[in-house]
Amino acid sequence: MPLVKPHGPDRVLRPRLVPEPDRSALLADARRMPAVPLTSREASDLLMLGMGAYTPLAGPMGSRDWQATVSHQRLADGTFWPIPITVSATRTVADPLRPGSQVALTWAGQPVAVLHLEEKYAIDAGYECQQVFGTTDAAHPGVAKVLAQGPVNLAGPVAVLSEGGYRRRYLGLYLTPAEARRQFTERGWSRVAALQTRNPLHRSHEFLAKIALEVCDGLFIHQVLGRLKPGDIPAEIRVQAVDRLVAHYFVPGTVVQAGCPLEMRYGGPREALLHAVIRQNFGVSHLVVGRDHAGVGRYYGPYDAQRAFQQLQPNDLEIRPLAIDLTFYCRRCDQMASRKTCPHPDTDRVIISGTRLRELLATGQSVPDHFSRPEVLDVLCQYYATVPSGGA
Repeated sequence: MPLVKPHGPDRVLRPRLVPEPDRSALLADARRMPAVPLTSREASDLLMLGMGAYTPLAGPMGSRDWQATVSHQRLADGTFWPIPITVSATRTVADPLRPGSQVALTWAGQPVAVLHLEEKYAIDAGYECQQVFGTTDAAHPGVAKVLAQGPVNLAGPVAVLSEGGYRRRYLGLYLTPAEARRQFTERGWSRVAALQTRNPLHRSHEFLAKIALEVCDGLFIHQVLGRLKPGDIPAEIRVQAVDRLVAHYFVPGTVVQAGCPLEMRYGGPREALLHAVIRQNFGVSHLVVGRDHAGVGRYYGPYDAQRAFQQLQPNDLEIRPLAIDLTFYCRRCDQMASRKTCPHPDTDRVIISGTRLRELLATGQSVPDHFSRPEVLDVLCQYYATVPSGGA
């Protein structure tokens, strides 16, 4: 069986990264163009466009696609798309720009992409936040970024000039959708399960991963390499922890670990759907959707993300969710279990979460038995020994 096809009407990957032979000349041209500085989220989105992870998008959305996405989770042509991908600017920067011109999109003073400007438009930021995040509370990290962005959106196709240093920094880990697809094909996989993580894998993650392996040919552990929120564990440490876990507790040849420059929006149900679009572009047939996927704080119910998949139309996505109930270690069962498989009361259950694990490690408390594998804890304890008390 072949891998699932990329997302979009023509089912073909559409990376926006300029090939190496042409990149230097365009980069030199970009330095002479009007410059629009990007936020970290916008820079991350440009890199995702560059690698083809946001196929079929060609660049930041125009007003019709923005409106359709925010209101109906679709592009203007009807293609499913759950979260707007946009670039904003201040009026001072945007006013001199004219549709039809080329603009350099910059991060840390360096051109990341060239935008062929087709449209400038204003949005209702509060409406976007309410529709996408379900709240306008500025304490929500995704809301805060939308409310802080410039008042003018710039739209048009982009030519991406950089991989943001990720390939050099994460040599062998950074994979584009095309590269991941080649690896899966070489391994003979057609049914591939993705487990997204911004945490080291604890025992509940391990349990979810092994459930996925029971029904798929292989597992794709996909690290979030973009900017996270304060207190999250750096990608380099997470990668080491996953490597240890896979080496000691998984059958050789069943796991591919990789990473992409995604920046989390913590958008709960809608972001879970965006993660599905991304993983379908990577060739993944199933996405593990556990408790509070892509959530933050108490903004979403524990299974809202799973319910979001139930509301899709049949042809919206080819990828399918692996929706798994709350998992825990049961002392009486003496194994990992879920509410579907364990009959024992809460007093016998060790509830495991990444947030709680980080809290325990950051404050020097002992980690309960069965919370995490000892090889993983060794990596994490070494990291936290270097972190000032009170945070990461």
